[in-house]
Amino acid sequence: MIVFTRYPEPGKSKTRLIPALGPEGAADLHRQMCEHTLSWARRMQSGSEVSVEIYIDGEGQDLFRKWLGDDVLYRPQGKGSLGARMNRAFQDSFHAGMAKVIIVGTDCPGISEGPVQEAFLALEENDLVLGPANDGGYYLIGLRRPAEDLFKGIPWGTEKVLARTLEVAQRLGLRTFLLGPLGDVDRPEDLHLWEEAMKSQNFPQNPPLLSIVIPTLNEEAHIEACLASTEGPSLVERIVADGGSGDRTVEIAHSCGARVISSPRGRGRQMNAGARIASGNLLLFLHADTRLPPGYAETVRAALSLPGIAAGAFEFRLDATSPSLRFIERVANWRSRRLQLPYGDQAIFLRSSQFHAAGGFPETTIMEDYEFIMGLKKFGRIYTAPYPATTSARRWEKLGVWQATLLNEAVVVAYYLGVSPFGLIRLARR
Repeated sequence: MIVFTRYPEPGKSKTRLIPALGPEGAADLHRQMCEHTLSWARRMQSGSEVSVEIYIDGEGQDLFRKWLGDDVLYRPQGKGSLGARMNRAFQDSFHAGMAKVIIVGTDCPGISEGPVQEAFLALEENDLVLGPANDGGYYLIGLRRPAEDLFKGIPWGTEKVLARTLEVAQRLGLRTFLLGPLGDVDRPEDLHLWEEAMKSQNFPQNPPLLSIVIPTLNEEAHIEACLASTEGPSLVERIVADGGSGDRTVEIAHSCGARVISSPRGRGRQMNAGARIASGNLLLFLHADTRLPPGYAETVRAALSLPGIAAGAFEFRLDATSPSLRFIERVANWRSRRLQLPYGDQAIFLRSSQFHAAGGFPETTIMEDYEFIMGLKKFGRIYTAPYPATTSARRWEKLGVWQATLLNEAVVVAYYLGVSPFGLIRLARR
């Protein structure tokens, strides 16, 4: 699936809406529509074999990465008419081996996973799928093979686009399927479509507050980078639950604008203490030596909006590079996806209501994340987002990759054999 859009720049975005919204307002609406589109596109990408690419009109690939993250591929649309640019995008994708290709824009608030999935299914038996827009154009076009002539002689930007495209498709002998019609938001009189979408169940006007809880104990070397990775998104609060650090951890956390509380030592106790004072409908538990990926808040909200999801986490990645560490990452991510068993250094997230229903983290001295996830499985699926949270490799570097790995597995085995928490701690510290 290819998304055609441009960077939301005042005076250059949604220009036909400027008389009603002003340059800043029109650009802000375009920004919201891009974020909305990428939100459901990411859900499709994470839950199916659909890949997502964003084709940009004009400059701005670096701006897009900074804004929306680098988990999708950004490409320039290039020069020429809209038809020439779309044809080029189709050609590139088919050349790369794609079996079906769909292009959508960001102007249609009614489009989401449903119409796109319907379009992909329709391409099983049809050559061309079109989503008619109420203004005479189309909000979606899909092909299962190149059709360069389909984009020639079309009066782009007029109410005749769909009709002329259907004429050309008939002349080319393309078997065509039409989706249901939807409205684009291009003119001031279309703004009600966006307002109605914001009020709908699928796109809430006020996204839920996300509270990030970070347990700390002498983490002055990592806490600043950790908190920096949480900056940017709106409706996020950051709580540092400190277990009695003797270094500058608390001072640095305060300077980064986080709310800091004191708690009895123990990661489970500290995370529970942070959750008790959190205001968010959603909770994310972040280790102090872990950094979140760009777009993390949007990913969390999208994942937890899906039915049957009890909790989630991100992929596991270490901040050092070696073949052995890459192997460790692959094994960890296999465990996380196949066994639905992420660990705490993958930034576990869930609804606050689910957290309290599960009774919070066990206030044991070790393996609190393992016990917590195992308990959550009875409530639903444990989701692994396809974006990595990056964790310090300090433990592997200190002990050696294979010694640290074997020690981790020995602790899990000892846990299953009923070894006491104090025995597990002694084993973990060897």
